[in-house]
Amino acid sequence: MAAAAVRIPQPKALQLPLSFVGGPQIFIHEGARQALERRLEAAHGGVVQLAVTDNRRRMVTRTRDRGRLRVRLHMMFLDAPERVVDALVRYIVREDPDASSVVGEFIDKNLHRIRGVRPVSRVRTRGRVHDLEAIFTDVNERYFRGAASDALITWGRRTSPRQGRARRSIKLGSYSAREKLIRVHPCLDREWVPRYFVAYIVYHELLHHLIPAIVVGGRTLLHTTEFQEREQHFAYYQRALDWEQKHIHRLLRTR
Repeated sequence: MAAAAVRIPQPKALQLPLSFVGGPQIFIHEGARQALERRLEAAHGGVVQLAVTDNRRRMVTRTRDRGRLRVRLHMMFLDAPERVVDALVRYIVREDPDASSVVGEFIDKNLHRIRGVRPVSRVRTRGRVHDLEAIFTDVNERYFRGAASDALITWGRRTSPRQGRARRSIKLGSYSAREKLIRVHPCLDREWVPRYFVAYIVYHELLHHLIPAIVVGGRTLLHTTEFQEREQHFAYYQRALDWEQKHIHRLLRTR
């Protein structure tokens, strides 16, 4: 995708942070969404699924799945001028570079409509074996219909066991609510670690992103009943647990 259309915004005037229970609720003009979806279908010549977001990282994304075009757009495009909408359609359907420039210019002029970008650690998604960005995208679309697109993911720092000793415990994944960032332990970036297990770790941490913790009797519960029930919806849930139990000692020794 052309850089102009997916540039990460750094708005000068940041909006005040807002707190939401269960994530922000986005209210959009459904008629405008449907009209744009039909326009995309006419240009594409096939089925288009258009979702409108309040994303802060990617303003335009599209994927193709057996002839079906899946598109995610920031809500700013719903009331864009005709010239911009025409360029947007050409960019999405035909990857027109001139259209990409028009779309990028429109994004630059509307940075104030994008929620403020939170400070975040350096992100590194490409591993030697596993690509976290690809796994994240697949899990997010497959299980959450793209609802977690505002989260980030990275490989964590590499740490080694003490010389001559294996670790007693290891945190394979973690989630920072402040940064909205998932960190995956780099010990999983190995040929002998199956992709479905890394995907399970990503799925687990995305549940933390989407399901808020609750306080009961002064205690903060991260793994609520809802969390535990939804965790079992992962296609390879039991297989992942079995694999971890079988290989945990090997993971503990991995540098």
